[in-house]
Amino acid sequence: MKDLLKIQNLSKSFTLHNLNKHIRACENISITLKKGEFIGITGKSGSGKSTILKSIYRTYLPEKGNLYYDSWKFGLLNLATATERQIIYLRQYEIGYVSQFLNVMPRTTARQIVKKALLEMGKNEEYAKKEAEKMLIHFELDRELWDSYPNTFSGGEKLRLNIARAMVKKPRLLLLDEPTASLDNVSKLRVRELIEQLKKQGTTMLGIFHDLEFMEGLCDKEFNMDKGIINSNQIAV
Repeated sequence: MKDLLKIQNLSKSFTLHNLNKHIRACENISITLKKGEFIGITGKSGSGKSTILKSIYRTYLPEKGNLYYDSWKFGLLNLATATERQIIYLRQYEIGYVSQFLNVMPRTTARQIVKKALLEMGKNEEYAKKEAEKMLIHFELDRELWDSYPNTFSGGEKLRLNIARAMVKKPRLLLLDEPTASLDNVSKLRVRELIEQLKKQGTTMLGIFHDLEFMEGLCDKEFNMDKGIINSNQIAV
């Protein structure tokens, strides 16, 4: 299998000037994802897991290291040095990100949020509407909420909507940042079903989890992280 993403010696730290404190978020992280593979990263809160995902998505600019991504559009591209225009394109067409938090434009309904993800990819209105509704049904979001604004939703409803928006695009690379954090068991099962479906369709995934039971039988490889460093021993899955 060909590599889709190769992370080499990624390092990132933050300086809290008001506290005169320097925090090492992650150091010399090296992970390779092959096409169609699902890798999980575990570890305590604050161990640096999210920093890896945000560096790939370029929410954070890496301090050191390379992130080589095999793009449909651009070929082999280093995400650490890619232009803003390239990153915007990749987010729109190739790389999806599911966080624990939903950030959307105000006065945009749940249905519009999911549909817009497909319209941005050039899909037609009818296809986008149909697929958005299928996704909202899959995650059992009450139909009465479809045309409501998410600021009125519960934490679990917002998370389900966030997952629906990212997964409806069927991205080549999907980054999952605690995708089951505030979900009940039924909703977790829905997420798992969709992850399994995307994996069968060839989506490559990198996810961070606290819910080890959820990961069981889902990930091809698992790495444990502690104090910004990936433990040298890979955990068998």
